[in-house]
Amino acid sequence: VVIISLCGFFLEREAVEGQIYQVLQDFIGNDTAAQLQELVKNAAINNSGLAAVIGIITLLIGATTVFAEIQDSVNYIWGLKPKPKRGWLKYLQNRFLSFSVIISLGFLLLVSLAVTGIVESLNVRLQRSFPEVTVIVFYIVNLLLTLGICMLIFAVIFKVLPDANIRWKDVFVGALITSVLFLLGKFGISLYVSQTKIGTTYGAAGSLAVILVWIYYSSIILYTGAEFTRAYAVHFGREIRPSHYAVTTKEVEIELPGAPIEKLST
Repeated sequence: VVIISLCGFFLEREAVEGQIYQVLQDFIGNDTAAQLQELVKNAAINNSGLAAVIGIITLLIGATTVFAEIQDSVNYIWGLKPKPKRGWLKYLQNRFLSFSVIISLGFLLLVSLAVTGIVESLNVRLQRSFPEVTVIVFYIVNLLLTLGICMLIFAVIFKVLPDANIRWKDVFVGALITSVLFLLGKFGISLYVSQTKIGTTYGAAGSLAVILVWIYYSSIILYTGAEFTRAYAVHFGREIRPSHYAVTTKEVEIELPGAPIEKLST
């Protein structure tokens, strides 16, 4: 909803929604995408009154909280932790970074909308002369564009959100692997949805199940990509070092034979 609202300042809201729902149909099927479309329309931001201000603030807090949690998780995977006694400053910084990522995603969406429009217009012209070849070429170009956009999104997440200094080269390698796994999951889930007709069988509950499965898979792929990026940077890159406001952490397992359980934490 936040990204649609931001893009609405530059393009018509209906055009942005149509493009997003078309992508959602490829990911989670027609029935689930239609229900999400209805939810977004019901939660659309009104442009006037106190309700608009409250709605915008609530959406921004919710969206930035999601990215702040992703930041904490990637920090944990990479063995990083913010320095103590910087609680409020770090909190404000995390919110600003999360909002910056949301703005970046909105910009990427605008670029993808423009590129998709250009590709589709070229596809219509080429189909008149080369109808059979154009279908294959358009599919390959669309796949490469999707891969490139996903790669940029994951690269921004791995580079900007964590409290780390890491090379762009290492980030892009990890983002590429993450994007490939992400697209494989997209293909698998869309194939499952199209074959099982889960929305017809279970109705709204089936659509909710598809959404939850997709969110679960996406989170697994994101954190698997973070693990791969860490391993690649350590073994083949220039390693990952904490930023000036963070420290490196290491978990050590200590065996205490015969010690009571309640004293193990002290």
